[in-house]
Amino acid sequence: MVRFLVVFAGLWISTVMAMPVGRPAADAGGNDGAIVRVAAAAVPEPGELVRDCASCPELVVVPSGDFEMGSRDTPFEAPPHKVTIASPFAIARRETSFAEWDACVADGDCKYRADDQGWGRGNQPVVDVSWEDAKAFVAWLTRKTGRTYRLPSEAEWEYAARAGTTAKYWWGKDAGKGNANCDGCGDAPVRKTMPVASFRPNGFGLYDTAGNAYEWVEDCWNDNYAKAPKDGSAWTTGQCRQRVLRGGSFANKANLATSSARFRYDIDVRYYANGFRVARDLQ
Repeated sequence: MVRFLVVFAGLWISTVMAMPVGRPAADAGGNDGAIVRVAAAAVPEPGELVRDCASCPELVVVPSGDFEMGSRDTPFEAPPHKVTIASPFAIARRETSFAEWDACVADGDCKYRADDQGWGRGNQPVVDVSWEDAKAFVAWLTRKTGRTYRLPSEAEWEYAARAGTTAKYWWGKDAGKGNANCDGCGDAPVRKTMPVASFRPNGFGLYDTAGNAYEWVEDCWNDNYAKAPKDGSAWTTGQCRQRVLRGGSFANKANLATSSARFRYDIDVRYYANGFRVARDLQ
């Protein structure tokens, strides 16, 4: 066993991790295997890192809690409303990478070899994938591990992205420099994706929740939050041929990469700035 510290919304929390037998090789997410917990029978606790298989994404367990979702910045983000996340859940620390996507393709569960636009594969976030493609990926992980993988709900995504903060961005009220990959997040826009985890993580340990690649979530598109669920569940009524994307991308201005900003695309559209990250149930 090894004990290490993670930060939750500015508070250091000690967490016990079970060590795997031997030392796995470095993975595409940049983790050398030294502190990743190989999933065991016990339900992991908030702050614990979990990886269910060698080609599976590294997850972090986020705690239960309440938060105010949305903003008054645009009609699409209104009205702000309280959401209760009743139980902890696990979510990928990084956007799904091309290495992880290509493993699904190699197994035959993902049928489409996504276009990397010439930016490279490996540790780059997978892009050019539709919502339907993302659903095939989580179905592959579920089959492979026996655990219930899925896309996060929109509320879960924002809760994890905010990590206990209330400003426009998890790091503060202004985009600033050196915090994210977007148009307006630095001296000059990069105009392409950057490797996952190129910037520091938020208080829950998640990377790239602002910019880099847009991230599909489970929810159907609705033009506002007037009748949105308040229990953290996915909103599965509305314009369900369109699904929600969160986080903005390298191609967007900083105002579209805030913690509350939201967008949508048709479920079968593949676009060069759209990717995703996964979530998993703990039971």
